[in-house]
Amino acid sequence: MRKKENKNFIMPLFMVFAVVMFAMAFVTIKYDLLLFFGEIVISAAALTVTILSIVKMKQYISKVLISSANRIFKDETKTIDDICIPAVILGEENEIIAANELFRKNVCCDNEPLGDSIVHYLSSANPESLFDTNGTDTCCNGKWYLAFAIKHDCGSIVYFIDDDNYKKNSDEFLESRPVVAIVAFDNKDELEREAEEGEAIKITVAVEQAIVKWVGTTTGFYKKMSGGRYVVVMEERNIKKFIEEKFKILDEIRDIKINDRLNATVSIGVGHGGSSFKENEQWARQALDMALGRGGDQVAVKKSDSYKFFGGLSKGVEKRDKVRTRVIAATLTNHINNSSNIIIMGHRFSDLDSVGASIGMWSAVVKGLHKNAYIVLNRQQTLAKSLVACFEKSGFESIFKTESEAMDLLDEHTLLIIVDTHSPNFLESKAIYERCKRVVVIDHHRMMVNHIDKALVFYHEPYASSASEMTAELVQYLGNDSLSRLESEALLSGIMLDTKNFVLRTGVRTFEAAAYLKSNGADTVEVKRLFSNSIDTYKVKYKLVSEAEIFNYCAIACADEDIPDIRIASAQAADELLGIENVKASFVMYKTGKTMNISARSLGDLNVQVIMEALGGGGHQTMAACQMEGVSAAEARERLVSIISELDVNKLNQNNQK
Repeated sequence: MRKKENKNFIMPLFMVFAVVMFAMAFVTIKYDLLLFFGEIVISAAALTVTILSIVKMKQYISKVLISSANRIFKDETKTIDDICIPAVILGEENEIIAANELFRKNVCCDNEPLGDSIVHYLSSANPESLFDTNGTDTCCNGKWYLAFAIKHDCGSIVYFIDDDNYKKNSDEFLESRPVVAIVAFDNKDELEREAEEGEAIKITVAVEQAIVKWVGTTTGFYKKMSGGRYVVVMEERNIKKFIEEKFKILDEIRDIKINDRLNATVSIGVGHGGSSFKENEQWARQALDMALGRGGDQVAVKKSDSYKFFGGLSKGVEKRDKVRTRVIAATLTNHINNSSNIIIMGHRFSDLDSVGASIGMWSAVVKGLHKNAYIVLNRQQTLAKSLVACFEKSGFESIFKTESEAMDLLDEHTLLIIVDTHSPNFLESKAIYERCKRVVVIDHHRMMVNHIDKALVFYHEPYASSASEMTAELVQYLGNDSLSRLESEALLSGIMLDTKNFVLRTGVRTFEAAAYLKSNGADTVEVKRLFSNSIDTYKVKYKLVSEAEIFNYCAIACADEDIPDIRIASAQAADELLGIENVKASFVMYKTGKTMNISARSLGDLNVQVIMEALGGGGHQTMAACQMEGVSAAEARERLVSIISELDVNKLNQNNQK
């Protein structure tokens, strides 16, 4: 037996040696043809002897295993061939020491399994899964089996139940589950307004033909609705295919354009995985609202409580609709008049836009509607200290309340107005939000999955430049002469901050709001003073800029720890980095306590909101941020670089140039 074991050990070495001999023979052919033929003959003989020895050794091992099985499992080996399903007996090392004919025929295709590890016949590499209550699913030779084992003193018996028909029927059932998609022609009205009548019809027809062609690749159908919308019903197998190809229909629609400058875009909401057609249709509507709230030109796929997003590369098209603003203002007026007091709140680490919009709403409520209103603010964490100090010097220090002070003012009829955010995780005080039953949201950031969903009024405009712009529009309908010079300057500072001095995301409505504030006495020189920095902050900003690295057209900088006013300096450094040639987005990383923060900026070529969402943050297409707990600077940078490396920057540039 010892000789057999030694022989079994060295047989693979002889096999390797024979293969090497063949290789050396083919090298020799260049130098000596006679020597080549001699080596080929010797190599073939060695390989033949090795193969015959391995076959003989396997036959010997099989005899030993069968003999051992007959002695150890006397009763089992007698009856295993009588079992009407494939079965094997395992040794202590999970090797097969006996198998019935059904196992050899169905699972092994008439090959000899004795001596093989049972792992070779399992989809899972863990043999312990055989002893689970429900067994384990495994696929052998294209057929599915349910395998489970029963332990014995010296081993175990494994049974293989033919599960192929059930698996195939189950897979077909899951693949044929209904999926509902709602397609919306985003900018149909804008294209029709810019194009001539005949050209507008051609664009509409071209978009519809692209949708028909897209649906034609599925097993489903579509139905045209009013307002440039389509309902598509398809199967689960179709949506899996579209997810894999990242919904190329978006690119095909974007290629349809007029005047070589305006592209057609669609948004698609998909609902799948629901218990019924009705539930999937409801999810599809929610997903479409989410896609439109994020700026359009994208697909939102909803399954249960989770979302997946695709696209979102185009810049949003401004939609002027003052009728909606007037309706929102009228509804908001009714809620304010029916409230005992008003609490106004922005996001944590409030900036000029958040505080400016809060001051604008406070002025409209107090001076226009004559109701008590207060602003919740953390003075130690705000980034708008200059604006707060300006108001406190003017005698308005009582309007700003801490969290504890505001909690004492709450009752059942208190109305909470949230500005410049729609996520409960980013609020200045989540405790106040949870206590208030009546909530109003005014925000311009692109829609996030975890958003406030219990608001009485949810005024969301992703096409607006800032919350201050939206507030300036609302104020005009909430009361006459409600803004003084100070409040107008506060709102104008918020607009200038988020538009980078009227460079980014500016539209007709932005300049109209600025003109209205200017007519109310806003002084641009005084507003400019609100952006003044200390010399230390200025030095930190340019130190970050000078040490930045360029990767895949993105500038990445990392600040040292324990730097005063690092939030202000990092945001300004991110803005400055956009002025560098060939930089399409900038990311500045800094640490506060155990939290790693990233400020992201772009000029619109790259959607930094999508990048920050992948890291757990959010924001807007040109301005976003994220916070990561318990992560080092090196780990945060590695994650960021990993996401940036997956971006196709050239494709994004082409899409934005069309």
